[in-house]
Amino acid sequence: MAASAGPEIERLISLLAKLPGLGPRSARRAALQLLKKREQLLVPLAAAMAETAEKVSSCSVCGAPDTRNPCSICSDPNRDNGLICVVEEAGALWAMERSGAFRGKYHVMGGLLSALDGVGPDDLRVAELVGRARSGVGTDGAVREVVLALPATVDGQTTAHYLAERLAGSGVEVTSLARGVPVGGDLDWLDDGTIVQALRARRPA
Repeated sequence: MAASAGPEIERLISLLAKLPGLGPRSARRAALQLLKKREQLLVPLAAAMAETAEKVSSCSVCGAPDTRNPCSICSDPNRDNGLICVVEEAGALWAMERSGAFRGKYHVMGGLLSALDGVGPDDLRVAELVGRARSGVGTDGAVREVVLALPATVDGQTTAHYLAERLAGSGVEVTSLARGVPVGGDLDWLDDGTIVQALRARRPA
């Protein structure tokens, strides 16, 4: 950091550097751009961040960030209450929504099980998921299926396996997203793990 930048600018750079994908150099460039375009970027951004901090909270049902509680998705009467898609964080929820392919509800875990990082079941929204899956059993509003849309990583698969065990016996079908060759994918560019998953998930042509 430039010693002559002043403590306020240095604090801005330091905070920006904590964002994913931004290191010290990128943070300095971002801060400089904000300062250059104070009225177009810095002032509106500061106002938007203040308003977001004041109005956004986690949905008491699914855990997603929203200005409403329950959130707009949980409050939507056109959504299928019988389907719950489990995701790690809100970013995965937003990705699912961009596809427009899922019309059920969501459940944001808030992370993944990780022995190395000391993250256990009590640190995630596991109990809330089990409670949602078992509520309304035997009624028209009961949950029929829980879709585990978790990352294809060691922690992601560990979490998925644990959730499947916890949901066993609840009468709810537990499924997971298919893994394999992406649309437009070329086999030459795929990693071995993706090819293995694609072979395991093969279906009749």
